[in-house]
Amino acid sequence: MIDSLGKLRILVADDHELMRRGISGLLQSQHSWKVVAEAANGLEAVEKARKLKPDVAIVDIEMPKLDGLEAIRQIRKAVPSTKILTLTMHDSGRMVRRALEAGARGFVRKSDLPRELIKAVRDVTNGRPFFAPGVAEIILDGIRNGETESTSRPQDQPTSRELQIIRLLAEGKSNKEIAIALKISVRTAETHRARIMLKLGCHSLIDLLHYAIRNEIVSTRDL
Repeated sequence: MIDSLGKLRILVADDHELMRRGISGLLQSQHSWKVVAEAANGLEAVEKARKLKPDVAIVDIEMPKLDGLEAIRQIRKAVPSTKILTLTMHDSGRMVRRALEAGARGFVRKSDLPRELIKAVRDVTNGRPFFAPGVAEIILDGIRNGETESTSRPQDQPTSRELQIIRLLAEGKSNKEIAIALKISVRTAETHRARIMLKLGCHSLIDLLHYAIRNEIVSTRDL
């Protein structure tokens, strides 16, 4: 949670000390942000996340002792409120999908850090997913190449209310935030969400995001 001084609390996990130092320097250039801990491997990242409960965890995918993807899964399970940004040198569609399915809310290439890190942290903190330039195109390419399939049928098209909810879910909104935005109860939002997933044959929010992009319900520019 944000500390008593109103600072955004951030954990940085990367096995290279110079990279951690550079990331921390970028983050702490923002006066209301504070790097509360650094981790040199996946196990340390999970332990520190459990102990400190940061608002945001920035996690390298490739780390010793426990790889970044598993570290992300364990952090999400232990501290669901922590938003996770993934760092990588690689940007394959498969890697992007795996990181998102593990629980990451954003994906930043290390080569883009100086330009994109601050915006990425702001976006995930405000409940929006973040994809660095080019990564959204990778997701689209995967969809075009048939990496994911929708089991929805023509008669299963979403209603206008369901389209509203799909857009909000694709933006990373929680059931409570959807309920507030649409002036409905949280239980009603949960029911709509479950019906949408069933109707469209989506097994995860990543599947739903792919559906929304493929059917032009949302644009990658909005993410």
